[in-house]
Amino acid sequence: MNDVSPLVDAAVPGLPTATVVLKPKRARPFFGRHPWVLDSAVAKVEGGPADGDVVDLTTHDGHFVARGLWNSQSRIRVRLYAFDAATKLDDALWRGRIAAAVALRRSLGLDDRTGAARLVNSEGDDLSGLIVDRYGEYLAVQVTALAMAVRLETICDALDAEVAPRGILLRGAERGLAKLEGLALADRLIRGTAPSGPIFVVEHGLKFGVDLAEGQKTGYYLDQRDNRQAAARHARGRRVLDMFCYSGGFAVACAVSGGARSVLAIDTSEKAAALARANAGLNGAANVTVEAVDAFEKLDALAAAGERFGMIVLDPPKFARSRAAVDDALRAYHRINRVAVGLLEPGGILVTCSCSGSVTRDHFHQMLSGVAQRAGRSIQILESRGAAADHPVSVSCLEGEYLTCVIARVP
Repeated sequence: MNDVSPLVDAAVPGLPTATVVLKPKRARPFFGRHPWVLDSAVAKVEGGPADGDVVDLTTHDGHFVARGLWNSQSRIRVRLYAFDAATKLDDALWRGRIAAAVALRRSLGLDDRTGAARLVNSEGDDLSGLIVDRYGEYLAVQVTALAMAVRLETICDALDAEVAPRGILLRGAERGLAKLEGLALADRLIRGTAPSGPIFVVEHGLKFGVDLAEGQKTGYYLDQRDNRQAAARHARGRRVLDMFCYSGGFAVACAVSGGARSVLAIDTSEKAAALARANAGLNGAANVTVEAVDAFEKLDALAAAGERFGMIVLDPPKFARSRAAVDDALRAYHRINRVAVGLLEPGGILVTCSCSGSVTRDHFHQMLSGVAQRAGRSIQILESRGAAADHPVSVSCLEGEYLTCVIARVP
């Protein structure tokens, strides 16, 4: 640990323009390399940094802690990217980190241009606020931090050098997050050419159409790639219900890879349902029926009609967008899982997911325990899974572990 923060020098690219001083006894998480410095931890700012500028973080008595990027508009006042005073946050650093992230995906065998993969996973790749997904020959970039937005040209230069995509499309952050970060980024083409329509990628031998311009997230749920196949292994001969199906990933995997007897796929969005139908057709899954109806109402209607299924997939949208919403989210998860358990035949398979980062895996398992108690049926967890390997999680920022996918048997 250095005794004193280096002198700020705005004239040198990547060196600090100001110093952010922590309150007493607030430095421990950052010595542990956690990348988010909240406004509540900051005692004062020495200097006048502009949003996006490099700043040093020090303890209350002047000891250097880390180097990061400043944002006066966000609760995350500083995002940290280096933990030694010698490291410059310059173009070379961003290029190097993007190169390392792409190299990891190559080592995982995810560089096939007929497929899709996440190339940069924000904190998981030491690039807090940046997500890059590759779909075939195209990249979808999502910026969730002002720090990355002001470096977008450098990021695109690095991606061009490492991947040489046909085009790079920018996808805006969620509206609430964009407001909190002070971001005003519209969806647009930022490099190369845009696809003329949906593009098609291959996942575990299955073909899926992806709408890069208007699809949810960056166009597709890459994080569930391996979970879809894990679920499909339990589908053979079963009647399957896929709730909140979006583009039909679980439905098609269960029908084609898994050999399900039939699949009923439900999504509230007509646009999503149309995409799911198209993906079923692409893969010759004639036993998949897709309906565009209110998913919650449909679940209740199936229960009221006394329907039974051998397997049910629940992959709902995010129920909790903050820690304050966790209790409400858990009640919502309990409700849909309680109904689903009632719809399952004895020995049926429940595949149930949460993409709410504030809902931990322990929270989710405890919720299922409550469901079992209320339903008067056992729930045997066969697998408790997370996101695919191209979504690494930093042990210094476990908030990045947002996805839980439980595969369970209900006797």
